[in-house]
Amino acid sequence: MLKEFREFIVRGNVIDLAVGVILGAAFGKIVTTLVEGVLMPPLGLVLGRVDFSSLFYVLDRNAAALPASLVDAKTKGIPVVAYGQLINDVIGFMIVGFAVFMLIKQVNRLRRPIPVPVTTKDCSFCASAIPLKATRCPNCTSQL
Repeated sequence: MLKEFREFIVRGNVIDLAVGVILGAAFGKIVTTLVEGVLMPPLGLVLGRVDFSSLFYVLDRNAAALPASLVDAKTKGIPVVAYGQLINDVIGFMIVGFAVFMLIKQVNRLRRPIPVPVTTKDCSFCASAIPLKATRCPNCTSQL
C-alpha cells in the first residue's frame, strides 16, 4: 500500500496540481494587494472618495441609531449587507481571470504543435484518400 501511495504522489498530475495550488495561493495574495492597495484607492477617489470595502446597506432600519461605518454596524450587531467587499472581490476575480488568460495564451503560443502522423495519401487518378500501404485504389480500382 505504501508503494502504491508513493506511485500516486510521484505521478505528474498530482505534483502539477500541488504546484498550481501553491502558486495560486501566492498569486491570490498579490492580486488582493493589487486590488485593495493599488486599484481601488484611485477608483474610489475618481468616484468621490468612496472606499468600496466599507460600502454597506443596513437591513434593520428600525435600529436605535444607524451605524456610521461597517465596523460600527458589526460591533453593534446590526444586520447589514456588505456589498462593497463583493465589488472588491469581483474586481480581484476579473484581474485573476485576465492574468490566467494571458498566461495560458502565452504558453499556448510557445508550445510546438505536435505533428500528426500521415496515414493516408491521395489517389493520383480519382483524388480520394487511401491508406499509405494501398497498392490499388478502393474507389476507382486503379493500380498505384
